[in-house]
Amino acid sequence: MKILTAIDLQNDFTTGVLGNAECTAAADKCAEYIRSFRETEEDGQIFCTLDTHDFDYLTTQEGRNLPIAHCIVGTEGWELYPAVKEALGEDYVAVRKGAFGSDELPSLIRRYTAGNVEEIIMIGICTDICVISNAMILKAAFPEAPIRIISECCGGTTPEAHATALKAMSGCQFIIE
Repeated sequence: MKILTAIDLQNDFTTGVLGNAECTAAADKCAEYIRSFRETEEDGQIFCTLDTHDFDYLTTQEGRNLPIAHCIVGTEGWELYPAVKEALGEDYVAVRKGAFGSDELPSLIRRYTAGNVEEIIMIGICTDICVISNAMILKAAFPEAPIRIISECCGGTTPEAHATALKAMSGCQFIIE
């Protein structure tokens, strides 16, 4: 089964407090990619991670190092970017995560696929933080599954950080497109 993982396509990373033009553009391309995936992969499954923090975020290790409250559960910033939300519809698996990478994602993929993972495709933001973190977790969990990173459907904290993350993933045998 082909798996599409859509990483943190939320308002705070696009038009919100941590957003930038590159991430917003990537999110729009992600919405198109999701629609195309649905049309071409009848038995494919979509997993969508949601960066999820509580109101005490600033007291956490991440909050002390990135002191910008974001993706607070229940806020508009935590919600999916509108174009992505529309493209996803109701048929996807939402995966809340409180840190950069989700240790729950591999077990959910195994459960939904009965271990039959043909390929994992990754899109989302931010390339240099959450995309690369989840990519490494998935590579460790599924070492024989090809994992493709769709570069135009990813956006980083800066264009340079995006390029650096793609180069690092390429060195770890991810397929960068």
